[in-house]
Amino acid sequence: MKDWHPDLSRSSSPRYMAIADLIEMDLRSGHLVAGDRLPPQRELAKRLNVDFTTVARGYVEAQKRGLVDSHVGRGTFVTGAADQQRQGFGVGAAPDPRRASVGDFTMNLPPEPDDQELIARMREGISAVAANLIPLLRYQGFGGAGIDKQAAAVWLGRRGLKPSQERIFVTPGAHPALLAIFGLLAKPGETVLSEIITYPGMRSIAAQLRLNLAGLPMDGDGILPDALAAACERLKPKALYLNPTLQNPTTLTIPVGRREEIAAVARKYHLPIVEDDAYGFILAEGPAPLAATAPDLTWHIGGLAKCIGAGLRLAYVVAPDNKAGWPFVSAMRANNVMASPLNMALATRWIEDGTADAILRFVRAEAAARQQMVAAILPAGSYRADPISFNIWLPLINGWTRSTFGSHMRSSGIGVVASDAFTVEGAPAEAVRVCLGGPIARGKLEDELEFMAHALEGPPEMAASFF
Repeated sequence: MKDWHPDLSRSSSPRYMAIADLIEMDLRSGHLVAGDRLPPQRELAKRLNVDFTTVARGYVEAQKRGLVDSHVGRGTFVTGAADQQRQGFGVGAAPDPRRASVGDFTMNLPPEPDDQELIARMREGISAVAANLIPLLRYQGFGGAGIDKQAAAVWLGRRGLKPSQERIFVTPGAHPALLAIFGLLAKPGETVLSEIITYPGMRSIAAQLRLNLAGLPMDGDGILPDALAAACERLKPKALYLNPTLQNPTTLTIPVGRREEIAAVARKYHLPIVEDDAYGFILAEGPAPLAATAPDLTWHIGGLAKCIGAGLRLAYVVAPDNKAGWPFVSAMRANNVMASPLNMALATRWIEDGTADAILRFVRAEAAARQQMVAAILPAGSYRADPISFNIWLPLINGWTRSTFGSHMRSSGIGVVASDAFTVEGAPAEAVRVCLGGPIARGKLEDELEFMAHALEGPPEMAASFF
């Protein structure tokens, strides 16, 4: 009999689930091997100071996962299925080449993990989720199950937010959430405010809802509070949209003092704030969200696309209060029914077992390394970036226009998007967003950056690849 004494604190699941989780973890680590006999249920219950039924349910859960097999009169034995599952999601499962190049590389993608240990850990999460595959294929109520909201609360807590679960909703991405929120806050023809250079998705949402999107002037710290107050007096806006941390495309982060000034103006005019915190988790010690300064005014959207992966299509939304959540649920159900339970279960698993933090650490480290590469190739002061952002904002020089530069870089492996996509009002500047993330390897990225830097040294007619 194996002298197995699990530490239930290693799992955040209910205690019976934790027992099954720990059998699986110890099987993968080699602490348990196929054929080991587990302690009798009553003996283990005494060791762990839990009810006998808790251990019994834990063993039943482990048996459902194929981790153990019980025999009356003989006991419960480890089967080794976790190792088999890991093989199935590991080296034994060949990638489908038809999916290898699928992706929209003009989007601002985070760097993709290439560490095999991290990838294996991510696959283990999929294996664990697969144990509940059938119930995860069912319709579920909108906003996430209790376990998913709890994981969302833990994740949002890393940004200093402590909302009640009644105010948290798991949504199928930030875009549907933004569409629903602005549909509730403003009617066609009414005005909403944003930065004068803003996220293109917000421009599309405003157009879809037939809203008047008015851009506010900015300095190096974000929108100007006096301009916000003047716009409130003149335009009577229904909401303010902000992407306040590592803003797409300029990469600026609104400092604490400016956030407080913005919140004060919004409070004076009773102006709802919609905070798109897509990049909030990228900074290890970024400013607290606006939702922490003005929780009663702010719709906070913590998307997972930039910090974990866009393919999850998940975002955690915090409503200003319980009452605001009711019409939001109705609007989201009408458009999306629910977020994918499979995706929610995977995100929850990764948050609970630390994989999400490991992915985030990789994204931060790789983004920083790529920004160092940019700094070594492009002249200082010739572009705007944060040391940990995964894009740069590049004003064009030497007669280059955004059109000619886009054509020149079209065949490269990096995404270049003209300023037209981001400009809310006025003539777009001759500038582009250059993306550094996605599947491109460092060596290839370095080659493309050198190609780009060489072109910018002279006029476009000197670039051999421009016709």
